[in-house]
Amino acid sequence: MASTSPTYMGLRGRPLSMAVSTVATTGFLLFGYDQGVMSGIIGSDHFANVFEEVRNNATMQGLVTAIYEIGCLIGAMFILGVGDLLGRRRAMMIGGFIMIIGATIQVTAFPGHSPLAQFIIGRVVTGVGNGINTSTIPTYQAECSKTSNRGLLICIEGGIIAFGTVIAYWIDYGCSYGSEDLSWRFPIAFQTLFGFVVCISMIFLPESPRWLLTHERYEDAERVISALRGYELGSEETQTERDIILDSIRASGFSGRKSTPVKALLTGGKTQHLRRMLIGSSSQLMQQIGGCNAVIYYFPILFERQITVGDQNMALLMGGVNMIVYAIFATTSWFIIERVGRRKLFLYGTIGQCLSMVITFGCLIPGTTTAAKGAAVGLFTYIASFGATWLPLPWLYPAEINPIKTRAKANATSTCTNWLFNFLIVMVTPIMIDKIGWGTYLFFAAVNACFLPIIWFFYPETAKRSLEEIDIIFAKGFVEKKSYVRAAEELPLLTPEQVEQEALKYGLIDTAARGAAQATGPAGVTHEKAFSEKSEEESGSHEEVEN
Repeated sequence: MASTSPTYMGLRGRPLSMAVSTVATTGFLLFGYDQGVMSGIIGSDHFANVFEEVRNNATMQGLVTAIYEIGCLIGAMFILGVGDLLGRRRAMMIGGFIMIIGATIQVTAFPGHSPLAQFIIGRVVTGVGNGINTSTIPTYQAECSKTSNRGLLICIEGGIIAFGTVIAYWIDYGCSYGSEDLSWRFPIAFQTLFGFVVCISMIFLPESPRWLLTHERYEDAERVISALRGYELGSEETQTERDIILDSIRASGFSGRKSTPVKALLTGGKTQHLRRMLIGSSSQLMQQIGGCNAVIYYFPILFERQITVGDQNMALLMGGVNMIVYAIFATTSWFIIERVGRRKLFLYGTIGQCLSMVITFGCLIPGTTTAAKGAAVGLFTYIASFGATWLPLPWLYPAEINPIKTRAKANATSTCTNWLFNFLIVMVTPIMIDKIGWGTYLFFAAVNACFLPIIWFFYPETAKRSLEEIDIIFAKGFVEKKSYVRAAEELPLLTPEQVEQEALKYGLIDTAARGAAQATGPAGVTHEKAFSEKSEEESGSHEEVEN
């Protein structure tokens, strides 16, 4: 047994976990920046002087902005297909590198050389990189985190999107006073800084221990677990954590397969792969159709056309203030996510968003400038509610609700859902505002009201649970034929030993991993490889699926 735990970048334990979280957070800071950077550029005269097609053309402005989401969808689908083979670490490096290439393509567009076509290609390429990152980073963070701080760390990632958007807004605003080229080229080029941080840092950081174990790289997995937790290599704590993960892999029914087949997402039974994928994906769907991008992307345009009519400077300034409010409230979830829980935050956020949209459309009905100022209050309260709840939660929930063997594909599916409907909303919002005005906000108010029964009846609480405990919740609900929400409420918090006992009780596994055959690795460290796996027919959990 080694006398000390292994290190990465000279770090172990909490410092190493902080380094992993910092890089993961930087990836989402890049996401937020790229999401907000176009809002202060797309309507400016300097931008239109290079890209004449967007001048006073709401449809073309929507296309240039929304085409980014198509790239993100392509990136998420790429991870859906090969994410299990690539691993979390390599996928993040590839995603960051592609985003750097995309930004470079955008800023090198010049008049006389089909600039709009080049810019759109650059937007799509950047989106591909972001789709790869947003499909991978929450999974990587969840699989490297402790149960006690998993929710906090992923909520910080989600919340940091708002900070990225704030940075983008204010850089847009500052550059609007510069030269014509500076006003839009610098804000787009600035994002490459974050891309380099992600690419370079991931060269030195560890792979997810859960991904390593699914690929039967037991020695590497033990090294990573020991390094992340600060345990000695070969210690009882390291072996216990490894055994729990191995049990979860075996319970999934796809042990020994390096890439989980897509058909695995459609299985039910005790593991409830399909239900869990749909729950995670629905959270991403509702985040988008709730109207967030109608506020985030088009806030300055809304202000200029309906509230501060004709005053672009004031519209940009208020957009920046709105993003500061967004960022402040995004930090709220960091302090309450484990205390309040996921379900209540989903419900509170939905009520806040619905009422905010009611205020907004109600104040726009009279059509006067004075009444429209009340709509500004509604937009501010909406972004506050969204930032504190619906911004981070859909990035956390799919990463933890799905089981280990389908987590990468299910999380990629939920991210595909996000980007598909993100594109739809960003594309149609300017058209809706142009054609039906205040009816746009009435629509989003009604949509938010529809979320409440879905969350109440179908979203189980996962706060303070290990990823393996969440497997037990769904097995309990299936075996005892009860609501999964109720199963989560009835199941007490479990110790690692109790998790194995419950997995045996509900038939997820036949034997505990620590009772399995032992194999010795090259370094002389003992590895226990599970060998007795319940057949799919016996467990009723899966259909026979070939890779």
